[in-house]
Amino acid sequence: MSEKDKNAFQAEKGIHTDFLEKMTYGDYLQLDTLLSSQKRLSTHHDEMLFIIIHQVSELWLKLIIHEIQAATAAIQKGELQSSFKMLSRVSKTQSQIIQAWDVLSTLTPAEYMEFRDKLGNASGFQSYQYRLVEFVLGYKTPHIMKIYKKDPKLFHILEEAYHNPGLYDVSIQALADNGFTISEEILNRDFSQTYNKDASVEQAWLEVYKNKEKYWDLYQLAEKLVDLEDWFQQWRFRHMKTVERIIGHKVGTGGSSGVGYLKKVLDHYFFPELWEIRTKL
Repeated sequence: MSEKDKNAFQAEKGIHTDFLEKMTYGDYLQLDTLLSSQKRLSTHHDEMLFIIIHQVSELWLKLIIHEIQAATAAIQKGELQSSFKMLSRVSKTQSQIIQAWDVLSTLTPAEYMEFRDKLGNASGFQSYQYRLVEFVLGYKTPHIMKIYKKDPKLFHILEEAYHNPGLYDVSIQALADNGFTISEEILNRDFSQTYNKDASVEQAWLEVYKNKEKYWDLYQLAEKLVDLEDWFQQWRFRHMKTVERIIGHKVGTGGSSGVGYLKKVLDHYFFPELWEIRTKL
C-alpha cells in the first residue's frame, strides 16, 4: 500500500473493521447464497453469461412485481400520489432489464449452440415471475397455468394473481370513483379474463386528457401507465431481436415457436384505451 493510500485509510478512523460478532455487507445481502447460485451444466465459458443475465433479470422482475402490487393497493385506497412513485420506479427498473438484452446479445449463435442442449426443456417461457407481471397488469392466459402445477405453493401465488384485479382494473375503478360513467360489465367483470377495450373507459380517459387540470391525478396516473407499457413493449422487442440474433427462427427450448411467438405478443396492449385516445385528441 502506498504512503498516500495509508494516509487516506488512517484519516477514516471511524471505519469498522471488527466483524467477528457483527453483520457484514455480505451477510446482509446473503452473498454466499447469491454468488454460489451460478451452476454451469457445461464447461463452456459463455454459459456463465447466460445464467447471470437471466438471474439478474429475475431479480429485476421481482422488484417490478413488488412495486406494481404496492401501486395497485395504493390506487385501490385512493392514494394515487403514492402509486406514482412506485410506478416511476417500475419504469426505471424496466430500463435496466432492457439493457440486459444488450449484454446477452454478445453471445453468438455458435457459442450458444455449444451448451444449448444442456437446458433440456428449460426456457424463459416458463418464468413464473414474467407470468406474474403479465397477471398483475391484467393479461391472463389460462393454458400457461399448467406449467406451474409442479409446485403447489407457486401455483397458488399465480392463481391468486390470476383471479385478482390487475393494475388497469383498479385504475378504471378510480375513474368510476371520481364520477366517470363506466360500464357495469367492466366494473363487475371476471378478472381472470384478459381485458378488452371498452367505449365507456375510452370516453372517460378522453375526458381526463381534455381536462387535465381538473383531473390532474388521473392524468398523471394515465401517463404512468403509458410509460410502463411503452417500456414493456421495448423490453418485448429487444427480447425478440436478441432471440432472433442468437437462434434465428428455431423452436424455443420450451417448445414455443420462439421468434414467431415473441412477435405475436408485441401486438398486445395492456391499456388499449390510453393509446386509442391519442389519435382522437
